[in-house]
Amino acid sequence: VQLQASGGGLVQAGDSLRLSCAASGRTSDIFRMGWFRRTPGKEREFVAGIWWRNGIPYYADSMKGRVTVSRDNAKNTMYLQMNSPKPEDTAVYYCAATTVLSGQWNYWGQGTQVTVSS
Repeated sequence: VQLQASGGGLVQAGDSLRLSCAASGRTSDIFRMGWFRRTPGKEREFVAGIWWRNGIPYYADSMKGRVTVSRDNAKNTMYLQMNSPKPEDTAVYYCAATTVLSGQWNYWGQGTQVTVSS
């Protein structure tokens, strides 16, 4: 499975932004996909995930109500809609996938930079 994240950039606080993650390869093996982020000096943080086959989303508590994760199976693409982002949301956002039912994230995209200005 290969993952390609896109959609990052510079936005102002309060503007919306949508990230995309296109999957290719053995996408039929995917159980879940997710978004993570990393800021300098901090550990990688889970943002949101989605069960690939039924589309059920789940979120980090700190992100509930602030982002929406979705997927388009026909396009093999996952999305992260960021609503009213804040400067503290500035980070490199990574998408990941797991083909292991037990949950280990075993495929990662290259990351896309999101910078939110105040």
